[in-house]
Amino acid sequence: MAKISIICGSFHKEEITKMLEYAQQEAETLGLEIAEVVWVPGSMEIPLAIDRQLRKDEIAAAACLGIIEKGQTKHGLAMGQAVTKAIVDLQLKHDKPIGLGIIGPGAKPQHIEPRIEPHARAAIACISEML
Repeated sequence: MAKISIICGSFHKEEITKMLEYAQQEAETLGLEIAEVVWVPGSMEIPLAIDRQLRKDEIAAAACLGIIEKGQTKHGLAMGQAVTKAIVDLQLKHDKPIGLGIIGPGAKPQHIEPRIEPHARAAIACISEML
C-alpha cells in the first residue's frame, strides 16, 4: 500500500477540514495509506511542506488542499501561480506525484462549497493514477 502525505492550508480551516474528510475517504477507496497530515498557515506555505514530505523515502506521493479566494487586488492570482509552479517543480524534482486540491485562485465565497468534494477527491485520484 503506497504511503502518501496530505498538506492542508489552515486559513480556511472549516472548509479544508471537510476537504480532508473527502480526501481520506478517497484514499481509503483507492488503497492509499495516509502516513501524515500536515497543517500549514495557508496555500503559500504548501510547497515547502510538500518538499519536506517528499524527501522521505517512504512517502510515495502528496496531495495538497487549500483555498485561494478572490481579493480586491491581484495578490491571490500571483500567489496561486507561484504555488502551482512550485508544486509542478516539486513533482519533477522528486519524481513523485502531487495531487493539486487548491480551490482558486479567484474563488468567490459562493464558488467554494460546491468545489470542496470534487477538488479533494481529484487530488487523491490523480495520485492513484500516477503511482
